[in-house]
Amino acid sequence: MNHLKKLLPATDRADIKQNQRCLIDQLSAVLLDSPGPPTRWLLAHCLALIYRQGDPVTSSLLVERCNDIIRSKDDSPSSLPTRLAAVACLGSLFEQLGRILVGLFRDTLSNLLKAMKSAESQGRYEIMLSLEKILRGLGVSAVSCHRDVYKAARTCLTDRSLSVRCAATKCLLELQREAVFLWTSELENVATLCFRAFEGSNYTVRVAVATLLGTLLAAAAEPPQPAASTKQGGRVRGSLEEVMDLLSGGFLRGGAGFLRASGDMLKGTSSVGKDVRIGVTQACVVFVSTLGGPWLEANFPAFLSLLMELASNSRATQTPGDAAVTRRCVSFILRSTLGSLLGEKAQINAAKQLCFAVATQKRAVDSALTDGNVETRVSSADVSASQHVLVCCLLELGGLVLGLGSTAGPLLTDSSTALLDTVVTVLLHPATPASLAAAWCLRCIAVAMPCQGSLLLDRCAERLVALKSSPEAVLVMGVAEDLLRSASQNSRISLQRTRAGWLLVSSLVTLGPAVVEHHLSRLLLLWRCVFPASLREQEMELRRGDFFTWQVTLEGRAGISLNGHLYFTVTQHSLFFVCVCRLPALIRSYSSSIRSFSLVYRLRVYELLALLPPHNYKGDNTHPSLPPSFLPLILPPCSELTLLPPLCHRDDLPLVGPALRDTDDKYIEEQVTSVGGASLDNDAFRLCETSDEAPAALPPAIALIDAAICLFGVLFPHIILAQRVKILEQFVETVNQLKGQRQQTVQMHVCAALCSLLKVLPLGPDEVRSPALSLLSGALESGIPLLRCLAAEGLAHLVQVVRDPSFTMSVSLLCFDRLKTARDAASRSGYALALGALQRYTGGISSPQHLSTCVGVLFTLSQDSTSPEVQSWSLHSLALVIDLSGSLYRSHAEPTFTLVLRLLLSVPPTHPEVHHSLGRCLHGLITCLGPDLQGERAAVSSLRSSCLVGCGVMQASPDCLVQARAISCLQQLHMFSPAHVNLASLVPALCANLCSSFLCLRRAVVPCLRQLVQREALEVSEHAVTLVKELPRRDNTQLDVTIKEVGLEGALFALLDRESDPGLRRDIQETLVHMMVSRATSGKLGHWLKLCKDVLSATSGGFNCHTPVEAVQDDDEVDPTLRWATRRFAMECVCRIIAQCETADPAHFDIALAQERRLHESTDFLVLHLGDLVRMAFMAATDHSDQLRLAGLQTLLVIIRRFSGIPEPEFPGHVILEQYQANVGAALRPAFSADAPPDVTAKACQVCSAWIASGVVSDLRDLRRVHQLLASSLTKVQAGRDTAVQLYNEASATMETLAVLKAWAQVYIVAVERSRREETANPSSSESGAADLLKLVQSDLSTLSRLWLAVLQDYALLTLPQEYSSQLPAAGGSFYTAETLNQARAHYLASWAPILHATSLWLHSTGFVMSDDTPANLSRPATPTSMGHRGSVGGAKSPEDISADRLHLILGISVEFLCSPHSEDQMENITSCLRALQVLLDVSWPRAKIGTDQALSVELLSVLHRLMVTRESPCVQLAVLDLLRRIVTAAQEHVREKRHSAEVDDGAAEKETLPEFGEGRDTGGLIPGRSLVFGALELCLCVLVRKLPQLCPKLAGTSPTGTAEKESESEGGEKKLVSSALYVLSELLSVCSPEGSVSILPTVLYLLLGVIRELVHQCPGCRLSLQALKSVVMCPMSRQEKSRGAWRLLLSSALNTLLGLWDSGHGVVDQISLLTALTIFLRSAVPDVCTAEPLHALCLQRFAAAMDAKDPLVASRCFQLLTSVFQAPPSVAVPYIQALGPTLVRFLQNVIFMTSLPVWMTSGPQLVAILLPLLISFLLDENTLGSAPEASRSLHEAALKDLMRLGPQHSAVFRSLIASSPHLKSRLEAAIKGNQESLNAKASSANAAARSPAKSSPSITLKTNFL
Repeated sequence: MNHLKKLLPATDRADIKQNQRCLIDQLSAVLLDSPGPPTRWLLAHCLALIYRQGDPVTSSLLVERCNDIIRSKDDSPSSLPTRLAAVACLGSLFEQLGRILVGLFRDTLSNLLKAMKSAESQGRYEIMLSLEKILRGLGVSAVSCHRDVYKAARTCLTDRSLSVRCAATKCLLELQREAVFLWTSELENVATLCFRAFEGSNYTVRVAVATLLGTLLAAAAEPPQPAASTKQGGRVRGSLEEVMDLLSGGFLRGGAGFLRASGDMLKGTSSVGKDVRIGVTQACVVFVSTLGGPWLEANFPAFLSLLMELASNSRATQTPGDAAVTRRCVSFILRSTLGSLLGEKAQINAAKQLCFAVATQKRAVDSALTDGNVETRVSSADVSASQHVLVCCLLELGGLVLGLGSTAGPLLTDSSTALLDTVVTVLLHPATPASLAAAWCLRCIAVAMPCQGSLLLDRCAERLVALKSSPEAVLVMGVAEDLLRSASQNSRISLQRTRAGWLLVSSLVTLGPAVVEHHLSRLLLLWRCVFPASLREQEMELRRGDFFTWQVTLEGRAGISLNGHLYFTVTQHSLFFVCVCRLPALIRSYSSSIRSFSLVYRLRVYELLALLPPHNYKGDNTHPSLPPSFLPLILPPCSELTLLPPLCHRDDLPLVGPALRDTDDKYIEEQVTSVGGASLDNDAFRLCETSDEAPAALPPAIALIDAAICLFGVLFPHIILAQRVKILEQFVETVNQLKGQRQQTVQMHVCAALCSLLKVLPLGPDEVRSPALSLLSGALESGIPLLRCLAAEGLAHLVQVVRDPSFTMSVSLLCFDRLKTARDAASRSGYALALGALQRYTGGISSPQHLSTCVGVLFTLSQDSTSPEVQSWSLHSLALVIDLSGSLYRSHAEPTFTLVLRLLLSVPPTHPEVHHSLGRCLHGLITCLGPDLQGERAAVSSLRSSCLVGCGVMQASPDCLVQARAISCLQQLHMFSPAHVNLASLVPALCANLCSSFLCLRRAVVPCLRQLVQREALEVSEHAVTLVKELPRRDNTQLDVTIKEVGLEGALFALLDRESDPGLRRDIQETLVHMMVSRATSGKLGHWLKLCKDVLSATSGGFNCHTPVEAVQDDDEVDPTLRWATRRFAMECVCRIIAQCETADPAHFDIALAQERRLHESTDFLVLHLGDLVRMAFMAATDHSDQLRLAGLQTLLVIIRRFSGIPEPEFPGHVILEQYQANVGAALRPAFSADAPPDVTAKACQVCSAWIASGVVSDLRDLRRVHQLLASSLTKVQAGRDTAVQLYNEASATMETLAVLKAWAQVYIVAVERSRREETANPSSSESGAADLLKLVQSDLSTLSRLWLAVLQDYALLTLPQEYSSQLPAAGGSFYTAETLNQARAHYLASWAPILHATSLWLHSTGFVMSDDTPANLSRPATPTSMGHRGSVGGAKSPEDISADRLHLILGISVEFLCSPHSEDQMENITSCLRALQVLLDVSWPRAKIGTDQALSVELLSVLHRLMVTRESPCVQLAVLDLLRRIVTAAQEHVREKRHSAEVDDGAAEKETLPEFGEGRDTGGLIPGRSLVFGALELCLCVLVRKLPQLCPKLAGTSPTGTAEKESESEGGEKKLVSSALYVLSELLSVCSPEGSVSILPTVLYLLLGVIRELVHQCPGCRLSLQALKSVVMCPMSRQEKSRGAWRLLLSSALNTLLGLWDSGHGVVDQISLLTALTIFLRSAVPDVCTAEPLHALCLQRFAAAMDAKDPLVASRCFQLLTSVFQAPPSVAVPYIQALGPTLVRFLQNVIFMTSLPVWMTSGPQLVAILLPLLISFLLDENTLGSAPEASRSLHEAALKDLMRLGPQHSAVFRSLIASSPHLKSRLEAAIKGNQESLNAKASSANAAARSPAKSSPSITLKTNFL
């Protein structure tokens, strides 16, 4: 039938008609087969659907058939289900077919009404539901029979069956839609019926009847029909009065008749039950909620006046309990209407009205009290009546202000309201409840608006001092002390003074140890004065005291017990117990009038002892005296609903009923069964507790029982065994002797005490177990359900603490035996629950046999249809067994499914508690099967179908708790088998209940939605919108309209705005976050941003969730603003969207790319919505709510950080944020106003610094606007706390000051860094944006530097360990006070790092040179004493000492921070520390200080080593190595300075001894932990081994660390790290003495060559280490006499290792790098190293092989290196020239004669670059050419000839070589010049030779060649 129900709406009409007859016949057979409740409802729905979707003509036949079944006289039990099914079918048929069946309506109605007269409860229930459906289907057509239906329903409204009452209310609710007489002529009668229906009702009935009554009253006050409203025009005020008169009458008289009410009035008693008054209260809330927020806002003054008349009525406040209930009811009405229906502006107006009401009442009381006429003076009854009005108004006023937060500011500044003055005057009201309510209201104002706290304290303190003599006014340490000391001076007000003094002391103690320790001595003195000094004085006190003295004494001792934790540790605590034990004697002496004071005192003592560890007061005489004092506590009555629930298991409480259920009405529902009235005047000290709700303490007698039970659990384990046994046996005996109600009370208290004990510690040996088991087993048979739950829980704890399997089995057998013999429902249900809970704390059930036995027994009990209570408790126990058995229960899963389904289909809906327990079983079964439910086997499919059917049955249940359980079952099923949960049906069901009036249902719906959207957010949203489209118009609610307009997410925002439950609000927020995360970056970005913008501005009507749909359509003046908490969450969502886009498409932050892709795709990008983002941040940052302002500023900060670097494509050189400069400035400006809260100013400072540092603003004028805001805040900081009005506590001033200084520090850091970058990029430029910014900061730098140093000094003191706390200044630091030390520490932790960096930059800029330009306007102590200019002996410190203090301050803070473990979110602080140290070491003076202090250098290195090991960030590691390099440089400078000084002192003759300066001295030893060189070696080794694990044989084969970064970035960072480490290694030798250098040289060479060995396969990575190798080889220590030999041997070994690298490893090696390293040895090392054999031969082989290499690059580089080798000293060059010269010549010949070879063609320029230097090296100049040997001249001429030939051919190579090598150019020019001179000389000699023979030749020659 479920399938048929889903199939029919989607089936074609013709197909239905074709098969209609067959379907009707089949369903008719089911109708006659005695179907159960769910089956008959589903059957009726399917039959009606068939006729509606098919042919409705024959439906009349089915109606007649059903009527015949109802008329049947068969009274057998089997016929009842069929008759009920027929009734259900009639209702569904008329509902679906409507007016088609109007002709049969009258007969059907008469038949149903006739049947109802003889029907049992199920029949009456079903007939009422059927009549509701009939009325819904017929509408106006049924108007002729409305009276008949009304007569039947009014009878059922007071039916003894509660479910029939609920059904009757549903019927009347449907009837009132068309029956006008219900809310006109019959309104009073219906109201009286409703009042009678409240009597004896449960929560479900009260909600249903209240909904009916409230709806009718709303219709009467605002008629929904135009005709009716026209007739009653002008009667709105009268209607409201009439409605409130009706409600007041029900509240005061209930449903009683006139005679009974008159009799009660004459007797002075009240017969109106609490359930009636609570029902009337709920009806009043429904009445106002139905009319909506606009109506309430317009009529609130009249409504409030009528409510206050009710609160002040003497009949409602006859007893203190009645008064407490009445105040709660009125407060609930105000809270439920004003708190949920009105927007913020309307709430402010309502608060004004409340304030006016308070002022009116107070004026009336004041004028009456001062009236001298006795006849006109008000009585005490009038004062009492006014107090209730004041309490209700003040509590609601406090709640409104607390909810509004800082948006309530206009309330306090409105002079017409004078809110503060009005509330303060009520503090002097003669009634205690009113004055305490005023105090609570003032507390709410101080919490909501912290700026008012200081003003209120000052005001109250002034009034206290001025009115010490007034007992009414006496309701901070000096005032409290005066009050307590003067308590004995005036007996008239002694009691008030004592109470007030200890209340003030208690409030002081709540501020914490940091405040109390400054007043501890005075407190101890006051505490000692309260108690007698000895036992002797105690005895004397007992003999001489009187009644009033003992009242004051007990009041004082009760006050000290509130805050006597410290007193208890320093005084004789035995007096506490003596005083407690003497109380019975005092009561006998002074009658019962002193009992109340003794109760309060005993309560305080018990509460104190329960908080303190027992060893504090453990003694021989302590414990024997205390247990007897507990015995009287078992006698007074106490409500089980206040005592037992905290001791019961949370899962068992639903068995008790709806009384303990968390509901929206719990504030008043808990009053139904409470004993006495909870009220603040029962315990004024509760005002000091931290809570957002008005405290309501229980009466002292009841609270005393709770405290005694709690203390019993603490004390009992410390009593000797014999005493324990005696106490428990006495408990058992007492319980057995008593009877009736007294026995139940004692049993309840004893079991509670025992369970509180079992929850804490083990019970003891066997002697103690027996009486404990006897007590608990007796409680399991109690008639109080809550006591049975407690006993089952206690039995489970008993089994847990005994931890004996045999004892556990014996208890189980006891339960089995009692279940076999017990016949009463209470015993059976109690032992059934114990059977399931027994193994709750022992790890679960592990025995299959025991499990089978338990299941069998519980199966039998759960089928006992004669007792629904036994059924529900046994099924609950079965659910526990399922949970505790785990996978062991799978063998029983199938029969359990069968049982659950059978009971779900057969148990009537009038027993919802059984259905709820069945739902628990179903939930446990789903959890037990788990992922196995995904299987496709037939058995699994059958079980899964059973789950779905069971969930469907529970969803159709009318009980909200059962529906909630069904949703949780479906949620669990979706977790394990999501594919088999139909979201198309589940999501609409969830959305329909989102705005349910039942909290349990909303708590089930929202978590289920949260789980669904984590997987299928898109599908869930689509199904939700589909639901709204399919709903008929009349069923639309405001939530449905919201879903239709803005989707499910918009509806969730609306629900979030009006939801008050903290857990639900959290779930709604998480649901929205999941939806946003899954959809915001997948095409719905614009939708989510628009949604957040609409929520922020609340301009969309869909978000106005405070008014009905009709009001949204008709009223255009409704305030649509959502509450500040909702709008703040919208801003948080915007920040989440930005963060989500960071990990998505890069086009979100690239406007050019986004615009380009937008042309071709439909995708949306965040950067295109930048304008909306800035506008939203601006709107939030300028709101009235401080919390929303903080969220807006945070969003603005995120926008600046994410979008500041995005260029504007249309304007090159600019960024896109430049166009929003005005928005940013306007958003920041209000945060720097004089009245801005400190947290807002602090956040604005952070935004200011980010905005300036972003570089968006480059123009000096624009920059100066934002700079001016920071400058104003700096002026405020300089003024200090002495010149300004202190509105906030000192910790807030600290937060603001540090935020300002941190912002300035960040701006200064950015200005300096940007200035340095611009100077590096363009040294010639003098004007730039960075220079302008730096100038702006430098104008205040002298002030800022002193303030920064003061902050660092404070922070250094605050970070001292606890054992050094005595060194802290007694008055606090520069920016914090001693009382706020703990609060200030968090603010310093958030601000110190940038300030440290900025201070280092400032010291760098001054070079540690002191300046005297102290600012004249600096009023606060900018620098602490130790940082000032005064020495320890009173004289002025020298500049050297001051600079040293500053250096050590920065070093100390940095080292302390870097030493302690921190999480990853401290990376910014780590970077700031390292940069600050780098900046310091750039200055010569601190560098010299650190270089001189080797211990400090070593400590720094150890810190850096730890940082290197614990941090994987490349930037941090690079900074660590850079800092290491600077420390080594400082050490080098120190050693160099010492050597230079020695040279100057000793002269040149002692030079050979000078290098002994340095580490190692004469021995060469390095001490770990004291050696700088050793620490640096450790750090370098750490870096190299982490990046190249192969350097360490143990780590060979592991991967290097730091792989979290991107691969390319990681490679670059690792190369930098390795090169930096190698550089430091190479520099360490210069810090050592010759002997020391010999000690570390093997390590250095091993690491260098190891790095070369690993990097030769990463061409050209090996080149990073060549410079370090060259520095080592060229070290001067290698030529010192003392170390020369050792160096030569070590370098020879290193060379040997290097030569072996050609053959090491596998793969191709970087021969160029190896040849370069070899050349470094040849050119730079001592000649003895390379000339020794066989190293010399191996070197020649490597060069020769490289010259013949096939790779032209290798050959080319080889020839270049050979050039430098040939130019080395002759001892090195000659052997290589001789050995490699022939090879070189042959190569050149090949080049000359094979120029056409491909090698020459492809590598000609490279070879020419090699040949040209060689050829030029063979040239001779003019001086040596003449005297050179013939071979040299020939070589010169050949080389010059080749140069003349190659030069023109390769002119580019030739020119570049000549330009880059001046010495080659000069040599070539000299050779050409010498060659030219040689040619000229030859030519002149040839001419001379030619002239001499010419003389003999003829003078005329004949031409022989004429061509």
